[in-house]
Amino acid sequence: MITTPVMPKASKRRRKTRTSNVNHRPPVIASKLKVTEIDLTPGKEHLVCPDCSTWVPITGMLGTPKLVPHHTGRAKTAEPRRCTAGSNRQVTIDVQADALRTRLIEGAPTAASRRATKVLSKPKVKPAPAASQVKPAPLSAEQIHQALRQHQQQCLACQGEVKNRDGQLLPCPDGERLAVTFLRLHRQEPKRQAVREFFARERRRFDRQYAEAAPAKRASEWAAVLPKVKDADTRRSQVPVGAVSTTRGRAVDGPAGAPLATVPQAAGDRRSVRALATGALRALADAAQDRSASDVLDEHLTRAAYTHLATVWRRPLTPADQPAHTALVAEVRAVLPTPAPGETAAAYIARCRKSALAA
Repeated sequence: MITTPVMPKASKRRRKTRTSNVNHRPPVIASKLKVTEIDLTPGKEHLVCPDCSTWVPITGMLGTPKLVPHHTGRAKTAEPRRCTAGSNRQVTIDVQADALRTRLIEGAPTAASRRATKVLSKPKVKPAPAASQVKPAPLSAEQIHQALRQHQQQCLACQGEVKNRDGQLLPCPDGERLAVTFLRLHRQEPKRQAVREFFARERRRFDRQYAEAAPAKRASEWAAVLPKVKDADTRRSQVPVGAVSTTRGRAVDGPAGAPLATVPQAAGDRRSVRALATGALRALADAAQDRSASDVLDEHLTRAAYTHLATVWRRPLTPADQPAHTALVAEVRAVLPTPAPGETAAAYIARCRKSALAA
């Protein structure tokens, strides 16, 4: 078994390091950094390293401030790389923490005003239909009667409480219109009911006629196509002599759609051996390339031969079927090249391809 060493990971950055090493590069000037690239909060001083663009703590605030040794990636990440250009680099603190905090607070509203506002899409409203497309709802006497009673309960003129200067009662035009409409619909209601009953009767009569005529129509349609169906059956039953089916279920030298003169497949015939050999080569191609070819063949042929015999015989195998199983595996191995000792699956597949090209 091949073992690989554990991949090293970037170590967690220490807050304060005790080292006297100092980078020879010029110090980092705090005033030249952006407000968002430095934080001088007491006890949490850190800035963005100009070389690797990662946040790095600042040590030695009471003496000589400098950046702690660090990696270029985040902590606990694989493939660490030491930032040699920025580690132990001195920092010149020429600004105050309060001044930086004030600049950061003042810049927040300015940045917010520069951001684009969220675009709110207007809801899609279906256009109103044209006046010629509006279908008025049919009115009934009951609906108008309910509207008239509701109007009379709310209208003072209909209740006889509205008078003119001469003390005469004023009529209500809306109430009169509703009353006239109610009387008209009430007179027309018997005629409307008769029309609705007439259409209902006609609909039921049409459904009965359609149900009675459906069997006769279906029989006539079948009678119209029956000669063509019989002709097709006759041509399909005429199978040429020697027409046998292949493993794909198609007739050989026979008309399209003709019944197949199938030959039962035996347990150890040529088709079975060829199919098992092809399956073994596919299993070798799909297996791990460093596995032994002999092991892959033994595993696959044992399982595939059992499944094939159980499918052909339509029953599970018993200990009495072991000779047939062994013979079938031997026949498949005789067709395939013999694996060399220690030969891998990849080398075996390559050798089989070369032999096939040479043949």
